[in-house]
Amino acid sequence: MITKAQLLKCSITKFTQCGSKHVTLDEIANTLGISKKTIYTFFDNKEDLVTSSLESLLNEYKEDINGIVSSNGNDPILCVVLIYKRGFEYLKYFKPSFLFGLEKYYPKASALFDAFVEELSNTTVYNLLEQAQESGAIKQEVNLELIVKIYFFRIDNLVFKEDNLFEVFPKEELFRHLVLYNLKGIITPNYSNSYLV
Repeated sequence: MITKAQLLKCSITKFTQCGSKHVTLDEIANTLGISKKTIYTFFDNKEDLVTSSLESLLNEYKEDINGIVSSNGNDPILCVVLIYKRGFEYLKYFKPSFLFGLEKYYPKASALFDAFVEELSNTTVYNLLEQAQESGAIKQEVNLELIVKIYFFRIDNLVFKEDNLFEVFPKEELFRHLVLYNLKGIITPNYSNSYLV
């Protein structure tokens, strides 16, 4: 018998790689070797499955973030670098149609994703940058709220605009340009870490 966790793992893989609208419950059932009826023992409908699958993925990323902060909390800038480095690992597997499909067809899942991005950038990253500024690692004149809005809020929209930048540029190059170079512009001369040398 399949577990709910196995069903969620298979579903989020299919949804992120093919777009949630394009993946049917029959396809998921066939992949897992179960009947579609089995899916309905866990979820009321496809939107419920899409939302729960996305929530499972976001919870995994939140655990990664918490681990990064607890292991590197004495260096908030390094935490920001590592959080986005891990985020790029996740985004690399997303097809743009997945995020666009959430917005268009699955409002609950889209609201869940938007709330996650809002919390990540405007709370987690902002607070880390604020700690760094208070410790003297970020220039005092830097407006952190503006920095977060310009560089760290909805990187997914920038990466997935008309062209999927992951298909045009190597992930490492995108990460350097979207995260590292922007951080280099706001740090003080006395701060460095292994990524910002």
